Amino acid sequence: MEPKITALVIFILSYSLFVVFPQKRAIVALAGSALLVLAQAISFRDAFWAVNWNVMGIFVGTLAIADVFMQSRVPAYIAEIIVDKAKSTVWAILSICILTGFISAFVENVATVLIVAPIALALAKKLKINPTNMMIAIAVSSNLQGAATLIGDPPSMLLGGFAKMNFGDFFFYKGKPSIFFAVELGALVSFCVLYFIFSKHKEKVQLIPVEKVRSWVPTLLLVSLIILLAVSSFFDTGFNYLAGQICVAFGLISLLWERLVNKRSLAEGMKGLDWDTTFFLMGIFIIVGAISLTGWIEVLANYLSAVIGGNIFLGYTAIVFISVVLSAFVDNVPFLAAMLPVAMIMSNKLGISPPLFLFGLLIGASIGGNITPIGASANIVACGLLKKEGYAVKFGDFMKIGIPFTFAAVAASYLFVWFVWS
Repeated sequence: MEPKITALVIFILSYSLFVVFPQKRAIVALAGSALLVLAQAISFRDAFWAVNWNVMGIFVGTLAIADVFMQSRVPAYIAEIIVDKAKSTVWAILSICILTGFISAFVENVATVLIVAPIALALAKKLKINPTNMMIAIAVSSNLQGAATLIGDPPSMLLGGFAKMNFGDFFFYKGKPSIFFAVELGALVSFCVLYFIFSKHKEKVQLIPVEKVRSWVPTLLLVSLIILLAVSSFFDTGFNYLAGQICVAFGLISLLWERLVNKRSLAEGMKGLDWDTTFFLMGIFIIVGAISLTGWIEVLANYLSAVIGGNIFLGYTAIVFISVVLSAFVDNVPFLAAMLPVAMIMSNKLGISPPLFLFGLLIGASIGGNITPIGASANIVACGLLKKEGYAVKFGDFMKIGIPFTFAAVAASYLFVWFVWS
C-alpha cells in the first residue's frame, strides 16, 4: 500500500476509535503511530521530530506543578473564603465558577476541576441541593478559560507550538488584542447565562471552614513559573525550546519539594501525573505529522478553499462552527492538531492574516467541547466525580447548560476575533 493511502487509513481508523473508545485514546494513538512507522508511511526520524517536544515539556511540567499546587490546598482554601463572603448562594456558585476560570487559565483543565470540585460538593451538601448543575458549570468554565493562555490547556499549547506564539502573544499579538481578550469577552457573556440558570438560589450560605493551607510554596512556584514564561518569550522568540525546559524544571522542583517536605516519593508523584493524555498527545503529533508529510493536509485545504471561494467571512464562520459541532463529540486535541495546518494553508490561499482562522479554530474547538459530557476531558472527570456521589449525569442534563453556555461564549468570541483580525 502506498504511504499516502496507509497514512490516511490509519488516520481515519484512529480517529474513529477515539470516538468509540475514549477511555483507550492513548493506546489507540500510540498503536496508530507504531503502525505508521512499521508500514513505513513515516520514518522513525520524521515521527520523532513530528512531536512538538516544547509543547510536551510545557504540558508535563505544568501537570507536575499543578498536582503539587492542588495538594497544598491553597485553591480550596481560597474557594472557601470566596463562598463565605458571597451575599447569596447564586453568587457563591458564580464565584466558584470565576475561581475555576482563573485557575484554569494557568492550570490544566482536569486538574482545575479536581481542585475546585470538593468545595462545590461541600456547598451542595450544606444546602441539601443536587450538585449536578454546579459541577457542570465548573467543568464548562474550566474548558472556556483554558483557551485564554498558552499554558491553560493542550489546545492552546498546540496553537502556540504551531504558530510560534509565546506566552505574551496570547494577550497581544502583532500589536492587536489576542485570544485572551476574545475568551474573556465570551466568559463575560456566558457568565450571564450561568446567572440565569442559578438565579433561583437566593438564600445566604455560610460554610464551616475546614481547609487549612499546608504550604504557600507551590503557589509561589506557580506564580514564578508564569512570570518566567512571560520573560522567556523575549529570548526564545520562535517558541522552540525554552518554555518547555522552564516548565519541566519547575515540575521537577515541585516534585522534589513535595518529596523533601511531605515525604511523598518521586515515584508516587510521577505516577499521579496524567500520563494517558501525555502519550495521547505524542501519538497525535505523529499521526497528524504523517498526514501532513504525505500531502493530505494540502488536499483538504484546497477542497475547503474551493468550496468557500473568496468569501473570507464564510470561511471563517465555517471553521468556527464546524469546529464547535465536531468538538462536541470528538476530542478537541486531535481535531485541532489536524486542522491547524489546514487553517494556515487556507489563510495563505485567501491572502489573509492567519490569526483570523487560527484563533477562530481554537475558539470553536475549545468551547465546542462544552456541549456534551464527552466533549472534553474536564467534562468526563466532573461527571465521574458526580457518579461517585450517586448522581448520574444524562446527556440532556449536561446539554441544558452546555448549549446556551457554549452559544453565548462562542458568539461573543467569534465576533471579537472577526472585528479585530478580519
